[in-house]
Amino acid sequence: MDGGFNMRKRQNKNQRRDAGFTLIEILLVVVIIGILAAVAVPRLGGRVGQSQIAAARGSIGAIGTAIDLYETDNGKLPDSLQNLMTKGSEPNWNGPYLRKAESLKDPWGNEYQYTKQGNIYTVTSAGPDGSFGSTDDIK
Repeated sequence: MDGGFNMRKRQNKNQRRDAGFTLIEILLVVVIIGILAAVAVPRLGGRVGQSQIAAARGSIGAIGTAIDLYETDNGKLPDSLQNLMTKGSEPNWNGPYLRKAESLKDPWGNEYQYTKQGNIYTVTSAGPDGSFGSTDDIK
């Protein structure tokens, strides 16, 4: 009877040793995941920049529509983009023409630049570099 008990003890010991993962197996999996991430991240990195530029263009279009609505209601262009959010002395103000103050910031966190000359206006984002007048500005 004693022999059977020792036999079971050895089997249980062997089973416990095989039940989990070894440190080498875990390290191997971590290294493989790291290699896959190193290959995938650069490919997706360019997409983030492209999507930010597309979002800035979309926001500029929405701001332009809001400016046009303001002009239709009030007969003149707004003095600043803040006039699209809050009522001033305009008797026919029918806003807010933009819902959120965050819509006045580009995807990089900078405020859009609004300029007007007569009946012509431009809305510009400084782009990824954050400075106006460079080649990456978005209009």
